[in-house]
Amino acid sequence: MKALVMSVSAGQGHNQTAKIICDCLERCDISAEFLNTFEFINPLLSDSVEKGYLLSTKNMPKIYGRVYSHAEKHDHSPEANLISISHITTAILSQKLKKYILQSAPDVIVCTHVFAAMLVTYLKNSQNLEAKTIGIITDFTVHPFWETCDLDIYITASELMDYQMTRKGLPAERIKSIGIPIDPKFAEKRSSEEVCAELGLPSKKTVLVMSGSMGYGDMLSIIKQLDATPLDFQIISVCGNNEKMYKQIENTDFDKLAANYGFVDNVDVLMDAADCIVTKPGGLTVSEALAKGLPIIMANPIPGQEDRNVEFLLNNGAAVKISETYTIDDAILRIFGSEERLAALKTNIRLLGKPHAATELAEIIKSM
Repeated sequence: MKALVMSVSAGQGHNQTAKIICDCLERCDISAEFLNTFEFINPLLSDSVEKGYLLSTKNMPKIYGRVYSHAEKHDHSPEANLISISHITTAILSQKLKKYILQSAPDVIVCTHVFAAMLVTYLKNSQNLEAKTIGIITDFTVHPFWETCDLDIYITASELMDYQMTRKGLPAERIKSIGIPIDPKFAEKRSSEEVCAELGLPSKKTVLVMSGSMGYGDMLSIIKQLDATPLDFQIISVCGNNEKMYKQIENTDFDKLAANYGFVDNVDVLMDAADCIVTKPGGLTVSEALAKGLPIIMANPIPGQEDRNVEFLLNNGAAVKISETYTIDDAILRIFGSEERLAALKTNIRLLGKPHAATELAEIIKSM
């Protein structure tokens, strides 16, 4: 059996999910190939999309959020017309992809980004594509463009999204609520004492602060507020690819900071060391934290899908969100200061965690 796993570089989450899926399928004796879709079709297009995403989310987040909101409402504003434009570009871009798929002849095509799913939908409906198709929705909400797709199976983060999916016209029988596929290592849990010793850190209460691969948000301000909080704990910070932020933190004196990292590949280990995580609420990071049973404090959401992630987690009692009026020290004091509140938070986290999603996806693909 052969699977083609297609992604688009717009942030790192979609590519990371695709590669996790490929690795898991290979371990389950399913041949899997990763394809960065826009990079394959046209590297300049891929570069433009990636830079445009980074620019809009990091430097013009309000505009990005407004475009997302207009798309959700299906209005006739210039922003919403991006949907109709996307149909035109889909038809143009799909031709090179069609030849590749015919030559590759996969049995199953898995799309971890809605743009890839739109291209596959066009080929399926216009070119009689024979491969089975799967879409991975990598947030705790349904991006409005998914409504334009026609795939055999849709993978969602939670069964609590099923009503939202069917309300948008997606068939209930095609929905599999197994969770966002994450690396199986997040299903394992080691004691914080063991991990802290391995990292060369004291064995004590630990707060992990992360900003995503892009280093989004003002981590320095958050860490300063944590440092001033009148509780005894240590801080681990992960700055991703944001070298400027890494250097700023390195050059600042703190009482609590235990370790500062740039880009890391052992997030699972750092989560085991932590009692709480402060993070941008991207779908993949949230799924990893839920799988680890780690209380989440959400900061600096990107307007659009991450705002919807915030709503989902807050409404299901699985996370806390900080703001200008509910600051990080408030959140930490509430969580660490009440065993009952912490226990309730962990109970809700366990209800939402899907640590075995990647393995379950492999089983679904085998059954197809």
